[in-house]
Amino acid sequence: MSLGLTPGELLPRSFYSVSALEAAPLLLGQILERDTEEGVIRCRIVETESYGGVEDKGSHAYGGRRTARTEVMFGEGGAAYVYLIYGMYHCLNVVTGPQDDPQAVLIRAVEPLTLEDEVLMRRCRGSLVRRPADLSGGPGKLCRALGIDKALNGALFYSGASPLRLAAGGPGAGVSGSGERIVAAPRINIPYAEEYAAKPWRFYYRDNPYVSIIDKNSEARSKPSSDFPRLFNK
Repeated sequence: MSLGLTPGELLPRSFYSVSALEAAPLLLGQILERDTEEGVIRCRIVETESYGGVEDKGSHAYGGRRTARTEVMFGEGGAAYVYLIYGMYHCLNVVTGPQDDPQAVLIRAVEPLTLEDEVLMRRCRGSLVRRPADLSGGPGKLCRALGIDKALNGALFYSGASPLRLAAGGPGAGVSGSGERIVAAPRINIPYAEEYAAKPWRFYYRDNPYVSIIDKNSEARSKPSSDFPRLFNK
């Protein structure tokens, strides 16, 4: 998928028409922007998981399950799907695909784009951070660091007026300066998904310190990001 975007340009509505499995690796390296009372936080996506519709036994919408919680997944791609787990942790997803085809990409980890962004994220996080993954390595941690809760469910990532946006990241890295080899690994904590549990539908940047969980077996098969489509002009 080549959209010829300039770094910093909002991802257009058309980007979200693809499947979750296509979008998940494409979202690596793109910039998540969050408006807060203290300013705009910008962070780079470094880990994602794909949840692919009614046939995916790991998905909330498996079998066409349509509830008040999952309703946003059945809408047109480009909206945020935010839900609560264990009664305390929020998770942020990017809805993709056409209407009535419920697919979403879970954002599992992000890294601050600059040191200023890191300062704002630490303030929002509100707890001791000993290492990068403590700040925003994991769905619940990144939502706390960005002040994301269910009030943002349904927010449109492609709208400049939205408090939660996605923009093209372009070449380069965030504060970690890590490389860009992409690992495809099984998703986390979905044993109930049966034969879908082992699907390599989690994607992350190898050696990035913000990634939530490392999969050594999958890392042996990692690929350079140049092997994947890019969204921006070189």
